[in-house]
Amino acid sequence: MQIRFVVVLIALLAMGAAPAAGWAQDEAQIRVDRGISAPLPIAAPAFSGAGPHGAELAEIVRNNLGRSGYFAPIDPSRYPGGADGAAAPVFASWKTIAAQYLVSGVVSADAGGRVRVDFRLWDVNGEQQVMGVQFTAPAESWRRIGHKISDAVYSRLTGEAGYFDTQVVFVAESGPRTHRRRLLTLMDQDGANPRFLTNGPEQIFTPRFSSTNQELTYMALSDSGAQIFLMNLVTGRRETVGRFPGMVFAPRFSPDGGRVAFSVERGGNTDIYVMNLRNRASSRITTDPSIDTSPSFSPDGSQIVFNSDRAGSPQLYIMNADGSGQRRLSGGGGRYSTPVWSPTGDYIAFTKQVGGEFHIGVMRADGSGERLLTTSYLDEGPTWAPNGRVLMFFRESVGGNSRLWTADLTGRVQPAAYTGAGSDPAWSPLLE
Repeated sequence: MQIRFVVVLIALLAMGAAPAAGWAQDEAQIRVDRGISAPLPIAAPAFSGAGPHGAELAEIVRNNLGRSGYFAPIDPSRYPGGADGAAAPVFASWKTIAAQYLVSGVVSADAGGRVRVDFRLWDVNGEQQVMGVQFTAPAESWRRIGHKISDAVYSRLTGEAGYFDTQVVFVAESGPRTHRRRLLTLMDQDGANPRFLTNGPEQIFTPRFSSTNQELTYMALSDSGAQIFLMNLVTGRRETVGRFPGMVFAPRFSPDGGRVAFSVERGGNTDIYVMNLRNRASSRITTDPSIDTSPSFSPDGSQIVFNSDRAGSPQLYIMNADGSGQRRLSGGGGRYSTPVWSPTGDYIAFTKQVGGEFHIGVMRADGSGERLLTTSYLDEGPTWAPNGRVLMFFRESVGGNSRLWTADLTGRVQPAAYTGAGSDPAWSPLLE
């Protein structure tokens, strides 16, 4: 369900903490274009006030910022005490634990049960307030306030957009490998609130978000064959994009949500099609006698990167959205698959197999600057966070289950917060 937040920026002077003379914004920012050598120590004690969830909200902020790699949340057991979010902290106390920044907040609830948090970010060494923001949400959506605060802190101190107030759709897996159950599942990006969107015998593959967060597309394989579905997350309604002779798979929305690109296998040949969702007219945009699949639009919708074995092994290619101007993009050895364009347009992520190992890698949109971020027995299916800085993918161990993992552009790799078995993740845009 789409949720709208009331967000009020609070002027620093109104909060009673004017910035010190000569304070410059870039001095407080982390350089995210470099490797992480020393994450920034930050404290987030339980939020004060009479409202609910003060301790949980602070924990969400600590966990989000810690997983980003740019921050080192200090263990609350070391805190010199709590923090009254309505007043300036005693900076000298927080300096004793080497905190460079402090997040404090006041939680309240109105007569209708809506939760409100007034939070502040403090520069401990500079002894000044950096920002103050107010967030309000329905009681059932209180966790989103923690994600909104995390995004505000991340953005203010790194200079880049946050990615915490998002969701991930993926395939939850269970059962033995020979009879694996694959259910369409939606969760918060930190693994909270997982819920099944399908519960039937069909096998789900490659779910993808539209740009509006309200709609999904995915492939469902059943005894009657393969179909591509659209699902509205608000109404729960689902419908097919139409029936095609042969196998249909690998759907993905255009950036405006008005088209879906997908592959159709027919008679041993696989080509890419694009369907206009308004009139359901479809057009075939590749005609090479090979396997063309995994289309992904550029952020402006003008180009598509895809995977093809027309050169003898799976490689990455790029073309205009109408199928013209097809040209090879990848130039290294190995087998490339599952390309996906970064939301910021500067990178393309992919899966690469070299010998007996799999990698998640990135290259610039012109094919240069290839870098491999991960290595394992089986890494596959990257998806971008909306800020173009972090990737999620799934990793399978020898004889084990698939699990969700993340990697960022600095090469920092870690398990995702969700601990169950899963594959085929797709990251949503920022929620509204």
